[in-house]
Amino acid sequence: MSVFFLSVTLLPKFPQVFVGDDVTLICNCKGGSKPTTWIFNGASQTHEDYSKLLIAVTPKNNGVYECVQGGKRSDPYTLTVLNLEPHAQLSPSVGGAVMTKGDGRNLVLQADDDLKNWSCFVLRGVSTFSLALDVDEKMNRAVIFAELKEAERATFFCKKKKADLRSNAVTLKKTELMVMLVPPAIPALQGEPLALRCVVWGGPELEKAIFYKDKTPIQSSAEDTYTITKAKQSDNGNYSCHATYRFSHISAGAARKEGDSDAQELKVIGGPPAAVISESSNGLQCSCPDCPANCTSYHWYHTPLNDPFTRKKLSESNGLITVKDVGQYKCRKECGKGFSRFSNVYIYKDTAHLMPILLAAILIFLGLLIVLLIALKRRRGGSAIQETERDKDKKTGGDYEQIQLKDKDKAVYHTLGESTSKDRAEGGYEPLQKREEEGVYHTVGPEGPGEGQSEGKGGYEALKSVKADVYQTLSSDDSKKPAGEAEGGYEQLPQKDKDYEAVTVEDSPYEEVKKQTDKEKE
Repeated sequence: MSVFFLSVTLLPKFPQVFVGDDVTLICNCKGGSKPTTWIFNGASQTHEDYSKLLIAVTPKNNGVYECVQGGKRSDPYTLTVLNLEPHAQLSPSVGGAVMTKGDGRNLVLQADDDLKNWSCFVLRGVSTFSLALDVDEKMNRAVIFAELKEAERATFFCKKKKADLRSNAVTLKKTELMVMLVPPAIPALQGEPLALRCVVWGGPELEKAIFYKDKTPIQSSAEDTYTITKAKQSDNGNYSCHATYRFSHISAGAARKEGDSDAQELKVIGGPPAAVISESSNGLQCSCPDCPANCTSYHWYHTPLNDPFTRKKLSESNGLITVKDVGQYKCRKECGKGFSRFSNVYIYKDTAHLMPILLAAILIFLGLLIVLLIALKRRRGGSAIQETERDKDKKTGGDYEQIQLKDKDKAVYHTLGESTSKDRAEGGYEPLQKREEEGVYHTVGPEGPGEGQSEGKGGYEALKSVKADVYQTLSSDDSKKPAGEAEGGYEQLPQKDKDYEAVTVEDSPYEEVKKQTDKEKE
């Protein structure tokens, strides 16, 4: 007759169990496993397997566990879950809690010390294996490669040698389906946002995703994510998704396919009390209103803006610090065997050293603007000058240019060109007329008409046309200069083979003629 002893064992063999851990209770029997009855705090449970998995444990799981096999009852095992966070943090660099068969990913370890005396492990089934740890002393972090091998699920964690300090546990699960529902790898905390993703292996184009909670549809759209804004206890359940997709990046005419994911259990927990960062006149203030009385000192951390996995513990241990370096700041409170939850992240951007750069940029901009305005002004000025010159040179018709008089108040502008008797100008001036005669085109002075000349209205006679090749104006009677240089500003007209030039009069030649005409009228 064989005698066997029954006991309850905790896996992984944590020195302390923290809120959010996944742990397994094993009913050990040296004589072999038999149908098992589990008893929790004196009450029998329906679970009959020799291993009992507890997901995301909380203080509600605290109590005494026993198992019964073959009429034998094990010694009691007391489980105590600390409502705190562990010393170090372990998290995936990318991805969530579900992986395909044969896949793997990096997990990043961060702690307050140099990580030299840390070791990491994986629990697959009921067996624990050691993992290689790649420590980056400069960045104060370490990396392990996580893979499931043949296990359906595996729990990864790290511990410090010769000490009761450890990291949180990260549980990864395997799927052999094309479609995966991927929850976060860290516990879902009450009041925090939560995202569940419907992912298809190979990265095809997702046309439609239907999300289910406990087999009931909750969302149908082209989006691959189901978001819970503020997680609560009522969100607990088994979630899955159905995806419609095409591998259009491989072939434009790829066939449409559909598939379902495995169901994944989601458990929302309250989590440990959280620290809070607030601004003060002297810097940043850390507080933890819900922390127990044994929580004393504060831990402050700084993370560069460009690298969330390079974290440095600051030397300050009180609740108030002065911010110096640009980056992310967060804090937590030490509570004996564990810590409070990390505070909200405070991002500090030093704008003081940016002011000189900003001012220089503004000055450069203003300088360029002034140069541009000056250039535009000069361009417009040049265009105006050119336009003025063009206006001065503009012809008014025929082959004759406009006559411009300098005395603008008394000036009379007249165009020389072909006309009829009906084209006579107002104010007593007659248009110039053309007639064939001997010799030269003449203008008539104020004395009156001469032989062979026709008289116009107002005492002014028209120029008469001749067959000569040279055209000129008459000088005044008393002038002894050649006709081409007569006083009064008359210039000799150019020959026919040239363009006719403008006649410029220094003093108005019409004033004397007008006076004579006025006398004749009287």
